[in-house]
Amino acid sequence: MKRWKISVLLLALVLCACGEPAAAPPEPSAPEEPVADEPSVRPDDWENQALWYWKDIWDGPTVEHLELKYARSFSVDFAEGGYARIIIDQETYLLCPEGLNPPPDTPEDVTVLRQPLQNIYMQATAAMDSFVQLDALDAVTLSGTRAEGWYIPQAKEAMEAGKMVYAGKYSAPDYELIVSSGCGLALESTMIYHNPEVREQLERLGIPVLVERSSYESHPLGRMEWIKLYGVLTGKLEEAEAFFNGQLENLEPVLAQENTGRTVAFFYITSNGAVSVRKGGDYIARAIDLAGGVYVFHDLAGEENALSTMNMQMEAFYQGARDADVLIYNSAIDADLTTIEQLVAKSAPLAEFKAVQSGDVWCTGKSMFQEALGVGDMILDINAVLTQENPPEEAMNYLHRLT
Repeated sequence: MKRWKISVLLLALVLCACGEPAAAPPEPSAPEEPVADEPSVRPDDWENQALWYWKDIWDGPTVEHLELKYARSFSVDFAEGGYARIIIDQETYLLCPEGLNPPPDTPEDVTVLRQPLQNIYMQATAAMDSFVQLDALDAVTLSGTRAEGWYIPQAKEAMEAGKMVYAGKYSAPDYELIVSSGCGLALESTMIYHNPEVREQLERLGIPVLVERSSYESHPLGRMEWIKLYGVLTGKLEEAEAFFNGQLENLEPVLAQENTGRTVAFFYITSNGAVSVRKGGDYIARAIDLAGGVYVFHDLAGEENALSTMNMQMEAFYQGARDADVLIYNSAIDADLTTIEQLVAKSAPLAEFKAVQSGDVWCTGKSMFQEALGVGDMILDINAVLTQENPPEEAMNYLHRLT
């Protein structure tokens, strides 16, 4: 009897289960269609992400341009979010703010730089003065110049203290040291163009290379304006602009003066007895003009090349500079001179020059060309030489009179 009841109960349960309809499986969701040419994040979400597309950054209405008054060899554009596009000659660099990546469609020929730039390999000595002025020397830990080759005190002291180490010259860098130091940028002079394989190797190792071309600026104040580029790279543009504008204010009274008409020769004697002079379009010639003088070789063009200097025989220099009112000897290349006797010992015909006989002979200091920001002070020095009979020695920055 019990077995019969249990069988009936089991049969009823089975019939009930079969009567309930099975749950339908969920319908597959339609795949999302990708939207072409749309950023992966909203344009106002700049704090954590970058826009995906290069054109969205640089073709927009919010792009701003760095104002440059004299420099012609570089330009900088700023985009929303802190990106900066730098163009030097035909090369383009993208400076990415800390924590942001470049857009994935960034052109392959664009060199990507990432802030903060650290452990810079400083091969371009002309740039060091800007890093010192901007209090950004701690970003430079690798030098292409030995301690004894620096005439900028802060750079020399940094090397002597071990804060900056020698990492090889431009043609033979210490790749192992540069890579192991976490170098964020190799700042090269145009000498790197003579050794393209060095640049290629640095880039293969993941080291971005930026070539400093301030020496191609024909206007002396254009060279000094390169501090704005280094202000962008180090995040200190405001300080860079304040320095540059301050220099312009210092020069304003001199630039407003009428030209004195006094003639100036700038030169040095080479080891083989030739005379090295500046071409008429060189920045030194322009600085003499801005200071109120007339460069004696202002019409000198020379061979069509990138060099700003040329050599001539003493006979030609004698004809062009014998009656110059002022002689300035360039000791940044040659040995520093203190007396007219030392000058005449280099070439006897100099004794017959008007400026030698009147005692209006001056000499530059060794640091003049490394201290690229000193061009304003150099103009003030030349102006003092041209307009004052005896400029006080303590007021001079780069020139001293030969006695």
